[in-house]
Amino acid sequence: MATATTDPISLKLDQLFDATDTDGDGYVDWSDYQRLVDRYLSAYKIDKSDRRAQALLIAYQMQWAELLRHADGSNRLSKEQYHFASRAASVDTSRFNMVEGVPHAIFDIMDTDGDNTISQAEFKQYLDVWNITDPGAMDTFAQLDTDGDGSISRQEFIRAVREFFYSPDLEAPGSLIFGRLSR
Repeated sequence: MATATTDPISLKLDQLFDATDTDGDGYVDWSDYQRLVDRYLSAYKIDKSDRRAQALLIAYQMQWAELLRHADGSNRLSKEQYHFASRAASVDTSRFNMVEGVPHAIFDIMDTDGDNTISQAEFKQYLDVWNITDPGAMDTFAQLDTDGDGSISRQEFIRAVREFFYSPDLEAPGSLIFGRLSR
């Protein structure tokens, strides 16, 4: 019998793995990331030649290269390999730090009107990209909007991603990016 994961970071990485495994085969490989990029471009109606689309693709390619490097080069990652590689890549700043690089590229995609904030409508598109259908998921928007001004700033978004990868607090705003978790 498998034991339940109780480490908060592992719970969040399980959730991220499941969301990233876009074909549901129990592994994450480059085709899963390519599907995510395609979903972003489709949801936000951005052409592949747009600089934001290219930046997102490159950021995910760099993240994928770092995950592979930390997982000893396997071309697809099991959940366990993904956990190990994600933990290592999230703290390794020797080449590309995925906790800083990818979120900026995602933010640039999400900010469709270029006002350097994410509106509720732009956030809803983000939920659609990740196939997050929980009716309470939009409540996360208010949690991420830590200053209560009705939008998510770049700083609030990047802080949330950092919390997702680093905070053991499952109630921290960043821990809610993919919905609520319970132990």
